[in-house]
Amino acid sequence: MSDDRRTSRRKEEHVQLCTDADVRFRRKTTGLERYDFDYVALPELNFDQLDTSCEFLGKRLTLPLLISSMTGGYDGATAINAALARVCQRRGLALGIGSMRQALESNAHAESFRIARREAPDVPLIANIGGTQLVQGVGIEQIERLVALIGADAVAVHLNPLQELLQPEGTPRFRGVLDAIAELVSNLSVPVIVKEVGAGISGRVAERLVEAGVRIVDVAGAGGTSWAGVELLRSDIADHPLAELWDCGIPTADCIVEVASLRTRAPLIVIGSGGIVTGFDAAKAIALGADLVGIARPLLQALQRGGETELERYLDAWELQLRAAMFVTGSPTIGALRNAHLRQRS
Repeated sequence: MSDDRRTSRRKEEHVQLCTDADVRFRRKTTGLERYDFDYVALPELNFDQLDTSCEFLGKRLTLPLLISSMTGGYDGATAINAALARVCQRRGLALGIGSMRQALESNAHAESFRIARREAPDVPLIANIGGTQLVQGVGIEQIERLVALIGADAVAVHLNPLQELLQPEGTPRFRGVLDAIAELVSNLSVPVIVKEVGAGISGRVAERLVEAGVRIVDVAGAGGTSWAGVELLRSDIADHPLAELWDCGIPTADCIVEVASLRTRAPLIVIGSGGIVTGFDAAKAIALGADLVGIARPLLQALQRGGETELERYLDAWELQLRAAMFVTGSPTIGALRNAHLRQRS
């Protein structure tokens, strides 16, 4: 089987497991449940005048929400990315595309990536490549091809050493990735986002990224989808010797606090993701230091349950929850919500 066919099959298996299997962390949470909103009895604002918009990658979003990177590179991905893109265009949300490695291996499924910009001409769109690919021969010119393929506003480099370690066909080779990221930041035509895939970026790792010139970090913390769990299920080994790593990772709340603290050193955009399910989760993440949040698996599941109608219904509830959190904390804007006080539970 060719490399591109193996990649395509893996991507399809990933989507199927994320929608049909329980791949959540088993013993670890996001940490957001440790916080409560500091209720404000005198909010001095009207609920219908709340402003949930924010700016990201030079474009205005109606909500501080990025539909995080999910898929691409196989037959069924075209319909998924088209639907996600249409919803993003209608609602003014940002969209991340799944890993585009397959597009470098073959043109067979280029449409599954390209469709996103056609359906969402006005929203921030983010290309995606793995950190391991940067040290395996994928250079600036090839990544610029990915940018051009979808008209990307930024490129996300995903760090997934845990997933690569557990993936049956993984390549856990990360020596030189940081230098490659620094070169990308210096030479790419669009901004570079560095993200994890669900095990978290700590403050210490983010500090190294900031020193390399990175100015947008997606923490993708633990507590939502365990990609270690996904790969363990794909291995289909009843007594896998590395099964304990299913719950490896740093809770999302801790990642946000640590990474946001680096703003004293450099201007930094922090995306809070990893187990963000409700608008209340999002509000807490923003109050802890995130500029906006990312969601993936819950939206994919909504889409699979009932198409764009069900996805829109989910987002309606999510927006209502966010607005409610803003109202009860006296936060008229997303900027004000960043300064809202949270009480940590004892």
